[in-house]
Amino acid sequence: MEIVSPRFRLVSALLAAASLASGFQLRDDAGRAENDLREGIALTSKSQFQQAIPHFLAARGHVTNTFALEFNLALCYVGTRRFPDAIDLLTRMSDGQRPADVQNLLTQAYIGNHNPEAAMEAFDRAARLTPRNERLYLLVSQACLDEGLQVVGLHVIDTGLHNLPDSGPLHFQAGLFHAQQDDREAANREFQLAKKLAPNTAVAYIADAEGALLAGDVQKVIGSAREGIGAGFSHYLLLTMLGEGLLRAGAAPDTAEFAEVQAALEKAVALQPGYSSAHIALGRVYASEGRGADAIAQMELARSLDPRNKAVYPPLAAAYRRSGQPEKAKEALAALARLNSEDAARIRDADGSHAGYVSGKKQDR
Repeated sequence: MEIVSPRFRLVSALLAAASLASGFQLRDDAGRAENDLREGIALTSKSQFQQAIPHFLAARGHVTNTFALEFNLALCYVGTRRFPDAIDLLTRMSDGQRPADVQNLLTQAYIGNHNPEAAMEAFDRAARLTPRNERLYLLVSQACLDEGLQVVGLHVIDTGLHNLPDSGPLHFQAGLFHAQQDDREAANREFQLAKKLAPNTAVAYIADAEGALLAGDVQKVIGSAREGIGAGFSHYLLLTMLGEGLLRAGAAPDTAEFAEVQAALEKAVALQPGYSSAHIALGRVYASEGRGADAIAQMELARSLDPRNKAVYPPLAAAYRRSGQPEKAKEALAALARLNSEDAARIRDADGSHAGYVSGKKQDR
């Protein structure tokens, strides 16, 4: 059973969809195009979306099954936040092969482009095609969490739980939405239900750790993550939560705890190279060890994966300052200021007398 975190972004969808293309047959006389397509798929599977795009573009017009190429190209556009380009491709593919997969990705592209009405329509089409597809609800609801589209996200969760009422991961996602709305009681209720419905799974341990994180109990976060890992669930989220928890608890260089942090985070990024938060935490570890170049490399990778993740910019700026690159430090802080300004503008522009809220619930931004 699979679960997504508040910081997880599209990678499971990208990897799963990329694998769909690996079996497509290409024309025998298009060796170069075949190599480009295969190389693009390989890069996509490693979350190297920007690097994959030129290979897909080079193969265009030279392969028999254009769906494989176009769909993977759209995946890369979503992965690099080129949402209008993805929407253009996907809307032209919507009546072709694998319509549910196309509508799933199109929904995420509309969410990233902050077009909630179109996102809702595309999601409803996907849900009608595959009403019991748990992955659909998880990925789309996560995209909504990442982009702050609460209304669409709650509709996705409601639809998913209507069709799959006993899904532990979906109840976990519901808990994340309640947590984002600062409703700790409802969030904990959903986390507990997720544990009950999915006992002895990674979901249960992650839900336990998330509940502890919500309560500010760092030691319980560490304990839950260690327990899950000890039970055989080497899940990248548990590894990242363990690493982050130990750092918050004060793990210092040249200690056993710090070595545990580094080992956990290095394993997390190996298991899930597209998870930006693990790269940020690992960058902080390397910075503490005086490995400035390695720290910057990890943080810049995190930034490329999720440029709207504000957590990357302060440690990245600090790493640049320590490495004697003050201009790059200023640029990182300027990028953070732009994000803060954009978020403030969204709140100001939200409808309703209470900026961003209606009936106690956050509006879509």
